[in-house]
Order: sequence, then C-alpha cells, then structure tokens
Amino acid sequence: MISEQQFQNELDLIIKNAIREDVGDGDHSSLACIPSDTIGKAKLLVKDEGIIAGVEFAKMVFKYVDADLKVETLIKDGSSVKFGDVVFYVEGRSQSILKSERLVLNAMQRMSAIATKTKSFANLLKGTKTKILDTRKTTPGIRALEKWAVKIGGGENHRFALYDMIMLKDNHIDFAGGLTKAIEKTKQYLKDTNRNLKIIVEARDLNEIKEILQTDGVYRILIDNFNYEDTRKAVELIGDKCLTESSGGINENTLRNYAECGVDYISSGALTHSVYNMDLSLKAVE
Repeated sequence: MISEQQFQNELDLIIKNAIREDVGDGDHSSLACIPSDTIGKAKLLVKDEGIIAGVEFAKMVFKYVDADLKVETLIKDGSSVKFGDVVFYVEGRSQSILKSERLVLNAMQRMSAIATKTKSFANLLKGTKTKILDTRKTTPGIRALEKWAVKIGGGENHRFALYDMIMLKDNHIDFAGGLTKAIEKTKQYLKDTNRNLKIIVEARDLNEIKEILQTDGVYRILIDNFNYEDTRKAVELIGDKCLTESSGGINENTLRNYAECGVDYISSGALTHSVYNMDLSLKAVE
C-alpha cells in the first residue's frame, strides 16, 4: 500500500488542480461585488441522511485557499447525519469562503455517498470474518478522496494503483501464456527489480485454484465470478495457504451469502462507481 506521505501528496494535487480548474484567473462573481476585506461566516448544512465524510478534506481546502479561514467542527467524519444537521462553520474572508465552496461541496457530497454505501455493506458483513474492499473503479483524478471515503465508511482499501501491488487477472494470464508462467515470471520480475510487492492472482474456476496452489508466493487468490457452491469449495481448497477474495457483481443482495462461504475479503466496484451524492449546502450565516 502507498505511504501516508504519498497519500497526502495525492490530496495536495487534487486540491491544487481543482482550484486551478474552478477559479482560473479569479472568482469574478465575488471580486465584482464583495470587498476583499469583508468577513463572513457560513455553515455546512445537511439536506439528506447517511454518513458524513470529507470534513478533514474540507479543512485542507480552506487552508489552501486562505490560511486565515477558521473552521469550527460540530460533526466529525464517519458520523451519522440527518436533514438539518450543521457539520461545521467556516469564518473569514467572504471571497475565500466562496472560492472554496464548490470544491468542498463536490468532494464532501461524493465522499459522503461513498461512505454511506460502504457503511451499509460493512453492516451486512457483521458477524462474519469478511471485510469489504474497494477497487480501482474510481473517478479519474480523485481516487484518493474516494478511497478515503471507503475507509471512513468502515471498509478497507485494495491496492491504490497499479504500482503498489501485483494483480494478475485474466488478460495478464492469457498474454503471459498461462497461470503458472504468469506467476513465475512475476516472481522473477520482483526479484530482478528488487521490489517487495504482494501478489494477487485471479482464478476463473476450481482447476485454476488448484494450479495457483502449486506455486508459492501468492498473497491472495481472487475467486472471481464463482457461484456460492464453488466459492465454498475454493475456500476449502485454499485453506490457510493464502488469503481469499470474492468479486464479480456482488451486491447488497448477495454480499452476505458470499461472506458466509468463508472468504476473507469481498471487493466491490459499486462502492465508488454506483453512488448518488449526498445533498449538502454551504450557506451564509447572517
């Protein structure tokens, strides 16, 4: 997994690029009618219900735009919220609050939606050993925010990107000439390049599970698009030789059934690619 510093670097890039994209050479709406020394106050108002996420990110945005902005937090990331709740107040230069507004709202609305969905999935897994994972099926450019939201909602992050974990899927295996060749070539590559990366291998059927188990060094087997019966058989075959992960169109209706097959993890792209933004507003306080 990536380091905390790498993750922070990603967040810094998101903020810098988003402000560049949104503000350009100036917020001319505010510059036209609000004096630069005007001091104002605004509140983050919830008009929905779910799990709030992005409060700490909002603080980073406000600090980037204007270090003199002051934030009073009333509700922390990961808390349940309902219509009418006030998450925080921000006070300082009115122009700076308005310059920050859209990025804060866009980020928090999406992060809160992801955290809410993740929490619902995590709740369905209670009482099992299975943990919910995200995927790389994220919005280009804001992956760090979406994966942060998964963590806030009680899930766990899969690999961040292509560079921090090896994942041999069907196309890798086919292009490499088969499962065993793909695994052996990967192990040699890691040795030759002096990299210490975990290896996950996708299996398409029980025979591929058996073939993977003939080779050491696999961290986790991805049991992809298996039915419940074959998933249970796969888990039994794998035993404690490596970790197990189910994936492939798993949703709220099937999640618990796959968990009860005994897998260690379930990964779901739906956590990040199929959510509806939480309704939030940043409103001026008179």
